[in-house]
Amino acid sequence: MLRLSKMADYGSQVMAYMAKNDSVKSAGEVAAATGIAIPTASKILKMLSRASLLTSMRGAKGGYVISRPAAQISVAEIIDAMDGPISITECSTSTCEQESYCFTRSNWQGINDLIRDALEKVSLAQMIEPKPQIVNIDGLGKAIH
Repeated sequence: MLRLSKMADYGSQVMAYMAKNDSVKSAGEVAAATGIAIPTASKILKMLSRASLLTSMRGAKGGYVISRPAAQISVAEIIDAMDGPISITECSTSTCEQESYCFTRSNWQGINDLIRDALEKVSLAQMIEPKPQIVNIDGLGKAIH
């Protein structure tokens, strides 16, 4: 089954909250608003900051703020920040001992590229829209809720 990791799911929740609340937020505020435990929220905020999706602010009123407008942040960037490069098979990103015998590697790479391209075309702004909208991905209309 193709499924996002829990951390990628939490990362998208945190980014959605940060996009809707364009001001400095502490880990405690983010945790309370998203229902994510404070230690996990802190870890996610640091990971998103390292990926330049959030900016860390130091000081007594420090915390995190979104680095760019939500329309300029793709779902693929959020997943990459949390899980590393998107790949659905091991051979998508590295070599394996079966490579010389594998008849499907090039096809898996093509599928991986299609998934990545689709996720790059969906922005955080589209994800936080309250109403369903149609996102056209290479001619395939899908409702995003």
